[in-house]
Amino acid sequence: MSTPEERFTALFDATHRPLLAYAVRRVADPADAADVVAETFLVAWRRLDDVPTGDRARPWLFGVARRVLANLYRGEHRRHALADRLREDLSETAPAERTEPTDVEIALGKLGDDDRELLRLVAWEDLARDEIAIVLGISRATVRLRLHRARQRLLQQMSAAEDTKRIPATGHVVSGWATARPDVEEAR
Repeated sequence: MSTPEERFTALFDATHRPLLAYAVRRVADPADAADVVAETFLVAWRRLDDVPTGDRARPWLFGVARRVLANLYRGEHRRHALADRLREDLSETAPAERTEPTDVEIALGKLGDDDRELLRLVAWEDLARDEIAIVLGISRATVRLRLHRARQRLLQQMSAAEDTKRIPATGHVVSGWATARPDVEEAR
């Protein structure tokens, strides 16, 4: 009597090529065919006692491969349906296109990646400190400290941008028309 490993090896050697050809003819991507065959043999290994002996083993494996393919098709259908639904949601949740970034976006862009992510988790994702701690893999106290520092840096960037807007460039008129000096003749 042979061991389960020997029986499985003999089954694999006798049927893996026909099963692979069967799967390749039914999927678009050859990698998917390899996955189908691998899943088929995984089922065969788990249910080795149920696999018929002799000539009936091959059609039994084809039946398993057929069900694995059906699962693959269902999964692809679900993925496509989900992608379609997400595309619809995206059109509703994505911000309208703007040509100019806002002052906040400019200031946020000048911060480090960690600060930006932390502030986005709070403002955009509406996560609490406990939830942010889980997302980032840090303690709640660390989130509190980093959030405080990130807000301060954002405020500094916003203030610096505001100050830049207020300070006119030297030698230039900021707004309105320059008034003519009565003692200087206008050039023509």
